[in-house]
Amino acid sequence: MLESVLGFLENIFGATDIGRFAVVFILSMLPAVGGPTMVIPVGAALGLTAIPNAVAAIVGNILPAPFIILFIRKIFDWMRKKSRRLGSLADKLENKAKSRGTRLRHGVFIGLMIFVAIPLPLPGMGAWTGSLIAAIFNIRLRIALPAIAFGVVIAGTIATLATYGFIEYVL
Repeated sequence: MLESVLGFLENIFGATDIGRFAVVFILSMLPAVGGPTMVIPVGAALGLTAIPNAVAAIVGNILPAPFIILFIRKIFDWMRKKSRRLGSLADKLENKAKSRGTRLRHGVFIGLMIFVAIPLPLPGMGAWTGSLIAAIFNIRLRIALPAIAFGVVIAGTIATLATYGFIEYVL
């Protein structure tokens, strides 16, 4: 499936370096992709160099965060009013964020940053869930956004170093 998405995006943006950077940037904005940890290796496979690849993935992953923090509660309320099925999905996502966010009560900035920085290619980690947690727990944007951004930079740095062979990633 990822191959077909990559093919689709390359058809839109072209097979140039700018097109490949656009692919990395757009993929890193999607919640299901997993952020820099999953996108940086894709950029490397497309032939991109380390630093521009990392910058595109990091910026693309941070970009949705303020919008999620500011608007997700309103979107969830709309979903609940629209239909039972959408309301159920909103409840599920909200409960997931609450269960992950209970560990962040003390040391909110550091806790949120570490949560986002863990470079695991798992759904439910990273900037999207960190932003959802910040919104659910009413963490101010001026605290949440820098914590999420630092976390994404850390995850992106680790993923870049591991992808381009500077360090060995051992799990």
